[in-house]
Amino acid sequence: MIRRSKGGLSTKIHALVDALGNPLRFLLTPGQAHDLIGADALLPQMAAEVLIGDTAYDADEGVLKPLASAGKSTVIPPRQNRTTPCQFDQALYQTRHQIENFFLTQTNRGIATRYDKTARNFLAALHLAAATICRN
Repeated sequence: MIRRSKGGLSTKIHALVDALGNPLRFLLTPGQAHDLIGADALLPQMAAEVLIGDTAYDADEGVLKPLASAGKSTVIPPRQNRTTPCQFDQALYQTRHQIENFFLTQTNRGIATRYDKTARNFLAALHLAAATICRN
């Protein structure tokens, strides 16, 4: 179900994409849920050697340590309140736009603006858009 947050009805899409921006896995959560909920569900299934994520994934126990113990590296900018900021490859971080490009293409405007009112229909539209991208 699409949940009500401060800004109204919303939902978050958590997605894994490959280096070319092709979608691999999806998860929907309520808009007020933290991004680490998506990380808990998607990252154990990640086959890639490197995770490129935003600052919400800068969590030692939830993301960084489990991936390091699995032999995977991360490119995540540190949060502003981190006492010991970690270094990250800024040039490689620039490729993170691939995931944003998936959601913001003209053909996926309904996904970017969340036209669907139910989570079931929204997830179906998301899978349809992913199938269209993978087909090309």
